[in-house]
Amino acid sequence: MHIASAPVLPASASTWLPPDDALRSELHNEVHARPSARIRLPALIVYVAVLNEGVSRQAECEHLRQLPGQADLTLERMQGNFVRLRLDGLTVKWERHTEFTRYSIIQPLPEYAGLGASEPDLLGCLALPQYWFAQIPGRTVAAIQLAMVNAPLDEATTLMAQAVAWLGGRTVVASLMGSNPSQLAGPLAEPPNRHGYGHPMGHSWALTQFRLQADGFERMLVIAPEGTSQTRAGRIAARLLELETYRLMALRGLPVAKALGPMLAQSEAALVRITAQLENKSASDQELLDTLVALAAGVERATAENNYRFAATQAYHTLVRQRIAELREKAIPGTQTIGEFMQRRLSPAMATVAATGQRLASLSERVARTSDLLRTRVDIATEMQNQQLLEKLTHGQETQLRLQSTVEGLSIAAISYYVISLLLYGGKALKALGVPMNPEMAAGALVPVVLWAVWRTTQRIHARLHTAH
Repeated sequence: MHIASAPVLPASASTWLPPDDALRSELHNEVHARPSARIRLPALIVYVAVLNEGVSRQAECEHLRQLPGQADLTLERMQGNFVRLRLDGLTVKWERHTEFTRYSIIQPLPEYAGLGASEPDLLGCLALPQYWFAQIPGRTVAAIQLAMVNAPLDEATTLMAQAVAWLGGRTVVASLMGSNPSQLAGPLAEPPNRHGYGHPMGHSWALTQFRLQADGFERMLVIAPEGTSQTRAGRIAARLLELETYRLMALRGLPVAKALGPMLAQSEAALVRITAQLENKSASDQELLDTLVALAAGVERATAENNYRFAATQAYHTLVRQRIAELREKAIPGTQTIGEFMQRRLSPAMATVAATGQRLASLSERVARTSDLLRTRVDIATEMQNQQLLEKLTHGQETQLRLQSTVEGLSIAAISYYVISLLLYGGKALKALGVPMNPEMAAGALVPVVLWAVWRTTQRIHARLHTAH
């Protein structure tokens, strides 16, 4: 028995599967598009996020080429929206998003800036020059100095005092991260330490003040015990930095919402006036239509200009809540957790943005309903005018028919007159030829016959016309 040979496939194709979808590799590798960094503690991360509106990849590529040993960096390498550059003693990460681009510089933390220091100078130990940061293309939306140090979490009181001094001595927001609520109870659960701080299930502390320093940066401090893996340190840093970036991006909708407030109030008042005039019939349809069209145009323009911002705000707020949940934080007695602090101050702003978006959408719907009411009134008025016009046309047609009947009667008389005149002339001609007759008497006798004949002929013509139609 002959067995057909299998088709020859390219070396890259699987012999077990149908041909790949064009997007399969891209979609599959999206999960690895922005891998977390591996950070060895103690470490300093200088993070800058800039808005990239109007900033091309080419400009960002040229800026990264200024780094030592990166003169051959190609634009093709940056098409994946993520690049990690390893330099001597530090790592630079570049990540491009829809609205912003992030730059993360990871380097060792010098000894003088460790946990025992009091508000240490971190910019002085940066491995990159000041001008390189200042020349990053775009406008700064977030700038953070994140220090990650090793220290045991047992002596919580001493540890908290050192952390507060490191951050400048002001009130801090702090969380024990890595707690798993589902494992904090039961026979195998370990109790809190003797100071009441944290829980053995937690893996690190995170502290910040959410304040801009004189140098334009925020400061964050992460304290993790010895033995913390580099991958865990990378995940902690990524969550904290993303949390603050998404918070600031979410808040970009708040000024927009506040700026729309007066416009919405004026538009709502104008719509109330239009509705009242429509109800009381105190203005002409044309006047109402012009006012309503202008109002609708303004509302639609505001919707088109700000709909993306409101949608982006909701998306960023969702990411903030996800990052807070990923922290799995537990309160440290005497301090407020990062999630509590952020939500109590972020939630009112997000509620304002959401309410403004709903208010704008509701106003657009109400304008549309008012337009429908005005259109209905105009349609009714137009229908009444058409009905009056039809009545006038009907009356005119009736008058025209009566006039036509009158004209037809006169036409019968005129035709009969001419026919009788012809007969009279014919009778006179016969009399002149010697026929004994009285032409006048003959013509008078034929008048009824001629009238009947003309009338009958007219009726037959009308019947033929009606039959043809």
